[in-house]
Amino acid sequence: MFRSLFAVILTVLLLFAAPLAAQDSDAPDYQAWERVATMAEDVVEEAGVDSQRLTAMRDRLVEWRSRFQAAQNINGSRIATVKDQIDALGPAPAEGETEDADLAARRAELNELLSTLQAPRLQAVEAFSRADALIKRVDELTAALQALQLARLSPSPLLPSSWTVAASDGLKLADGVAAEVGQLADSAEWPQLRPRLPHVAGYLLAALVLLTFGRIWVESLPSRLSARASDYSRAVVAFIVSLAQIAIPMIGVYLAISAIKATGLAGQWTTPFLDALPRAGVILFGGAWMARQMFPRHAITYDTLDMADGARNKARRMVNTLSVIFAVHHVLSRAALPLSGLYERIGDRVTRVPMDLADATISVGHYVILILAAVALFRLGKALRSLKGAGEGRNLAYRHRILAVAGLLVRIVAVVALLVGAVGFVNFANMLIWPSILTLALVCLLILLQDFIADVFNMMMRGKEGAREGLAPLLIGFLLILASIPLFMLIWGARETDLSEIWTTFSNGISLGGVTISPGGVVTFLIVFGIGYFVTRAIQGVFRGSILPKTRLDAGGQNAVVSGLGYLGVVVAVLLAITSAGIDLSSLAIVAGALSLGIGFGMQNIVSNFVSGIILLIERPVSVGDWISAGGQQGIVKRISVRSTQVETFDKTEVIVPNSDLISQPVINWTRHNKVGRIIIPVGVAYGSDTRKVERILREIIDDQPTVTLDPAPAVLFRGFGADALDFEIRAVLSDVTGGLGVTSEVCHQIAERFAAEKIEIPFAQRDIWLRNPEALRAAPGPDGDIPDHRPDDRPAQPPRNDPRIAFDGAETGLPDADGDGGDR
Repeated sequence: MFRSLFAVILTVLLLFAAPLAAQDSDAPDYQAWERVATMAEDVVEEAGVDSQRLTAMRDRLVEWRSRFQAAQNINGSRIATVKDQIDALGPAPAEGETEDADLAARRAELNELLSTLQAPRLQAVEAFSRADALIKRVDELTAALQALQLARLSPSPLLPSSWTVAASDGLKLADGVAAEVGQLADSAEWPQLRPRLPHVAGYLLAALVLLTFGRIWVESLPSRLSARASDYSRAVVAFIVSLAQIAIPMIGVYLAISAIKATGLAGQWTTPFLDALPRAGVILFGGAWMARQMFPRHAITYDTLDMADGARNKARRMVNTLSVIFAVHHVLSRAALPLSGLYERIGDRVTRVPMDLADATISVGHYVILILAAVALFRLGKALRSLKGAGEGRNLAYRHRILAVAGLLVRIVAVVALLVGAVGFVNFANMLIWPSILTLALVCLLILLQDFIADVFNMMMRGKEGAREGLAPLLIGFLLILASIPLFMLIWGARETDLSEIWTTFSNGISLGGVTISPGGVVTFLIVFGIGYFVTRAIQGVFRGSILPKTRLDAGGQNAVVSGLGYLGVVVAVLLAITSAGIDLSSLAIVAGALSLGIGFGMQNIVSNFVSGIILLIERPVSVGDWISAGGQQGIVKRISVRSTQVETFDKTEVIVPNSDLISQPVINWTRHNKVGRIIIPVGVAYGSDTRKVERILREIIDDQPTVTLDPAPAVLFRGFGADALDFEIRAVLSDVTGGLGVTSEVCHQIAERFAAEKIEIPFAQRDIWLRNPEALRAAPGPDGDIPDHRPDDRPAQPPRNDPRIAFDGAETGLPDADGDGGDR
């Protein structure tokens, strides 16, 4: 932990020390720069300049530009001191005003000194601009040359004459390679080769074992090792071990190449092919590894893609085929069939066979490979199109959509490449096919890496549900995608110089609203803010665990203090980070003023809740643990944040109440200062009951409750004469109102028991029915047309007044009377 903290502090110090070190650097030699700049201007204006001269000149210009960038910080500390001295003199007099002569002389002296100190910086800024403009001009010329190479028209590979020339050159190439290989059979070479035979034999034997038995063994290694791993670590083990499927064969390739070179017989015809084999091996075995990972016959843990078995097998075969074709293309293009330097990078050491092949030969050779690659790529695209609409159930729809779209695009690319290649634009056709294959491979690699990251988090959390779909794996996967953008640019023809130029522009800073943002400033901001944030959390932990428990503050007050420290610490950390990053707070004031308008219209509710949260933490009308009623909800306060308050209801559900509701609306706090509270229990008895006896019984019952306070004492009140009962009411104050429901339930049980024992009746509502027209209730006529009368002769026409049955008046229920209008009262 201390080492990590020391490394962070050292990084911050280095970030701050870089500008200071630049201040003491020597000024550039501007006379030498003038000669270089003049030479560069002549080169860029020269007609027919080649790319090699432009590249060499650009390297020199980039070096000078770096010097001028560093020189822009010369005299920084002295300039800051002089500016402070000028500010100490006060504001300069306005036009037409005067000031003391000594003060004016001192101000003029300091201004002259400031101009002298700033002169080297201004000179460096001017030279930096000139160098930057020349570099951009060189990049424009280089891009133009690259475009000309792409648009270069070669002889059509479909012409018979092109095939004749290609056959002739092919025979010459084969004769040259065969002549060197045939040296092994020359007896004159054996005396020189015999001392190296053990060395060569060892290399060849090791290479043979690794490329045969080793490769077969390593292909089954992931399934065998992962079977011994736990469920949550099986995927990680399988992925890591599967990388040996690339490493082991590549070691065999290097040993085989070393064995051939150790013979000393490799010459100018075979050496170019040997030099191209290592990268071709990476393409071949890397493609085979990706085919097994993306489209396996039998998945070890889970399927990366939801595909039908037929489409999966077809995609795996096409990926393996493309790997072989791509490897062959790389060997031939590097050794014998150059593409006008199209894919050569700066610093690459390219060796080719000692013969100049005709343009027709290069065109035919590349077009044959293009046909094979285009057919395989088209079939792979067709297999990927089957992913359209799949994966919805496993949250894989996004990758399926990407690969389905990629499948459509590569099919179009394959057809277009064959057409333009047939015309003779071989360079352009190659630019379409091979970058498309590499792009598709990089997309698949990103998918595999995202799954691997998710598997690592799943292993770290021991298979906890939702670990693979967490936020951290998602963010890391997103960062991987951002980091792969330069790789996509390189695949599609961008040069390292283009990327370095983009990085230089970004390093110099991007101006947003008067604020300059640079990578160094961003890193400084993040480091300083991170340190401040962790220090704030540490202080909160000390207060929460050690200091506040020893004070007399209640739980709500302690929570308010800890929350306030957190907000204060974050604000201080942000201010320190902004200042450390070199961002002018006065510039941010303009941005804040612009944001205030948006806050006033679109974020007023958020700001209102934020301010209300601060008020709640300061005034503390509601604290954690209180029983409150707010917004139609009752429950216990569990947490008070800046925006809202979390309340747990008695149904054990979580309710989020906006803080503004707790400030602007009435809130009942049952337990703010104490838990004492009153309960009211209504009781009704039948008319004719002894009211004094009822009062005495109710008082005895409530006095026996242990949580009822003696001061104030409980009261039993005769409230009045109700429509159905004599209304009584028990009012009692409890020492803990949170148990009010339990006390009420127990009191009601005892009232029922005592009233039953004392034969005191608890009444219920009774209603009488008066039927003015009972003949309307007769049944419908029978089959013979008679209306039976089912009323017994001795049944009274009107029910007795004390009949307990509940009935409804005919007029009220809409029953028809004799007149058919529902009757009247």
